[in-house]
Amino acid sequence: MHLKSWVVAAALAALCGVPAAAFAADAWPSKTIRVLAAGAAGGPIDIMARVVGQKLSDQLGQSVVIDNRGGAGGTLATRIAVSGTPDGHTLLCNSSQYAAAYSLYKDPGYNAFRDFTPVVNAGTSPNIIFVNPNTAAKNLVELIALGKKQKLQYGSAGAGSTPHLTGERLLKLMAGLNIEHVPYSSAMPAILGTVSAQVPIGLTAMPPAVQLIKAGRIRGIAVTSPQRMPSLPDVGTVAEQGFLGYEDYTWIAFFAPAGTPKAIVDKLNQSIGAIVMLPDARERLSVLGFDPVNNTADQFAAYVKVEVTKWAKVIKESGAKAD
Repeated sequence: MHLKSWVVAAALAALCGVPAAAFAADAWPSKTIRVLAAGAAGGPIDIMARVVGQKLSDQLGQSVVIDNRGGAGGTLATRIAVSGTPDGHTLLCNSSQYAAAYSLYKDPGYNAFRDFTPVVNAGTSPNIIFVNPNTAAKNLVELIALGKKQKLQYGSAGAGSTPHLTGERLLKLMAGLNIEHVPYSSAMPAILGTVSAQVPIGLTAMPPAVQLIKAGRIRGIAVTSPQRMPSLPDVGTVAEQGFLGYEDYTWIAFFAPAGTPKAIVDKLNQSIGAIVMLPDARERLSVLGFDPVNNTADQFAAYVKVEVTKWAKVIKESGAKAD
């Protein structure tokens, strides 16, 4: 249902004594839901979008189509989603790059506070630092020592991703390394770039790296969670390797264009929050390195504001660039 049609129908419902918000929730969805996924196929955003999308389709009885538009720090998908009709049939699935790219790019194409309604933070994953197996470093302490002796490069899922900014914050600002960022188009190319020794170091969210670390194709150096992750128990945390209290996350969340009726936002929040807590969904996400989250839309909106401020500070202090 287009916005104009919804307004007319809601007005008629009001004349009949039916609250417009109730009508919006009851009438939705009336057609296919398009989810703009701000990441490439196989990456963390895509994984989350598809886990949620399939079950949401089953729940609502409408098709949910995942439209992957990765690149440019997630701004490609975000720019498209901005123009979506605010009727609950266009959603954006983006990561913490939503908060970071807003300050990193001179013209991100969206206002992080006004153009979208945060729906739900569906899951978080610590970022992980890994190296090519031929790199001498076996842990973060050794990696920093190596970086003091020679200039190193690290690959990430792209400029504006939180792994990129974790590298700037941890390796450049805190460890004091003269290190160069090499942006890739998404997480998997960054991982494969480390496998092939195009760069000695990689930094991504955990999910796409787990299996290659287990297979010995890359070596895990440190995770940015406060505790070690069950899927990679031998990989130490950043905090236990000399940076007490350090933690960073890649979060994957859903947004709706600003103006989407609150009743629909609340229904989406409840549905997606319940989906990621289902035993099979939770198991799949947890094995990959995601910690499912179930929060309110208001709680997530407050968190987004904190994240925008946090990464804006890192970008300013580190001099991080979009290219």
